[in-house]
Amino acid sequence: MPYYYDDGGGNRIGQFWRSIPAVTRNIIMVNVIMFIATLVNEDFMVGCFSLFYPASPHFRWWQCITHMFMHGGFWHIFFNMYTLFLFGSAVEKTIGTRKFLVFYFVTGLGAALLHTGVEYLQAQFYAVGMATGDINAQVAYTNLLRTPTLGASGAIYGVLIGYAMLYPNSVLTLIFPPVSLKAKWFVIIFAVIELVTGITGTAEGVAHFAHLGGMLFGFLLILYWRKTGRLWRY
Repeated sequence: MPYYYDDGGGNRIGQFWRSIPAVTRNIIMVNVIMFIATLVNEDFMVGCFSLFYPASPHFRWWQCITHMFMHGGFWHIFFNMYTLFLFGSAVEKTIGTRKFLVFYFVTGLGAALLHTGVEYLQAQFYAVGMATGDINAQVAYTNLLRTPTLGASGAIYGVLIGYAMLYPNSVLTLIFPPVSLKAKWFVIIFAVIELVTGITGTAEGVAHFAHLGGMLFGFLLILYWRKTGRLWRY
């Protein structure tokens, strides 16, 4: 009778996957599926599911949601999903599955709202220049209409501030540089960095105000649940 050795590795992986809270686990799974589909047909996926400015001919209403599950490269999705796994799991276990699902989508939609609001202000500024015949303003406005926004980062930043509000004194340590700080101070530093880089226009290609939008709506929602006594109700 043949004997087969089984070290249980596959079972351990399955147990680990099932140990991740349901909403966090399924969000990660949807993001991975969308990323694989983007690798197969990038033009279609980006053009159809990334978020475009509402005045763009590429804009579709569902992009307000689907852009949260799109990513532009391996490291983009890796760091977002790793952060979601670490902090989303903790937040979901604390406030409950249904509340965390609401929280995630509110922060993601809030990120899109603030980002689009900033784009609107930019469009108005470009419109003034175009009215005077400024060709640079015309080019900038055209680029605005053609530029997609994609990624879960807005919601992820919302999850980060949610974690910091729930566990403000937990100590976090960066890998590089190896700095340890309480969660509340890390989040404040991240917010200041995003605000400064967003206003100054440094680190182009990053939706800084989407990150700030996710943090703002996450902060307001946790604050609202606390004030109404709903934070700990499932």
